[in-house]
Amino acid sequence: MKGIAHFMVGLAAASCFPDAVRQAAEGRSLYMVLGGVFGLLPDTLDFKWARYFYRPDVQVAPDPLNPDMRDVAEAAALAARRVVETGKTCDLQLHTIRLGADRWRAYELTFDAGRQRVTAQLGSAVDTGGRPEPSVAPDRKSEAHAPLPGPVRLDYTATIRVDILDGPTVRMESDDQGGVSLRFIPWHRRWSHSLILSLLLGAVGWALWDGLAGAVMLTAHAAHVLADQSGWMGGSLFYPFSKKRLPGWGCWLSGDRQVNLATVWLSCLLIFWNLYAQSDAIIPWFNPLKLFFWGALLPMGVAVLWRRCGAAEEQDTR
Repeated sequence: MKGIAHFMVGLAAASCFPDAVRQAAEGRSLYMVLGGVFGLLPDTLDFKWARYFYRPDVQVAPDPLNPDMRDVAEAAALAARRVVETGKTCDLQLHTIRLGADRWRAYELTFDAGRQRVTAQLGSAVDTGGRPEPSVAPDRKSEAHAPLPGPVRLDYTATIRVDILDGPTVRMESDDQGGVSLRFIPWHRRWSHSLILSLLLGAVGWALWDGLAGAVMLTAHAAHVLADQSGWMGGSLFYPFSKKRLPGWGCWLSGDRQVNLATVWLSCLLIFWNLYAQSDAIIPWFNPLKLFFWGALLPMGVAVLWRRCGAAEEQDTR
């Protein structure tokens, strides 16, 4: 999920402790601040520190003036062949195509397990927010294929989109059946997303401040880890006892805007209820079920129907 979603999840976790809410109302907001900070901590450790110690084995950097998708597809196939021939892992770095200060050229890499091939396809120009620019439209002819040396197993979606900033990384590992297993962004959601680390952070908070600080730090960090686990990528929940990244529950994509918006909104509702529960204002007819129905279930249901109607209208116009 995005940073703002994790920040709000951390705040919501801290608000579940009545003492943290009461002290924040008295001007001592340490515990609420700890909730937000440690809700952000796992991704901060990965993207601001761990990624810079990572070194890929094969790098793909398309020419911005004349991007050749055949080079991209063949580089991915080359990395897979290296894994099959040597039995060692091979990390593939897919660099972005930068056109300017706020312009990028998107492309996609698709691993077709059925046909045992990889396809690279050039896309449109986008801004840093990922919005396409009609001035540079996708070219369906700008695609290339390359054969893979064996079956492919994925821990994420089959299509990897490369558009802005640094671009993603894929780790290829040999499996027991002569095929290749793919791990999306191998340096992400490892030790930083471990529930064992949540326990250690709780102990550190208790040693530095008090038991409430430790409980808030533990809960906020664990809430981030479990929220990420709801997607596809998963995480190394029990690192260092098990360094394997466990598969996610596959409920949705972590980068989906609607999912992140819903997470922020639900976190706000939980914070609102926890603040209300500690206030002196009592409304007789107000309860958690009504808050969930009117504040969450009904608006989200309307949003889903609106989205489906819009998709149906767009389909009719084609």
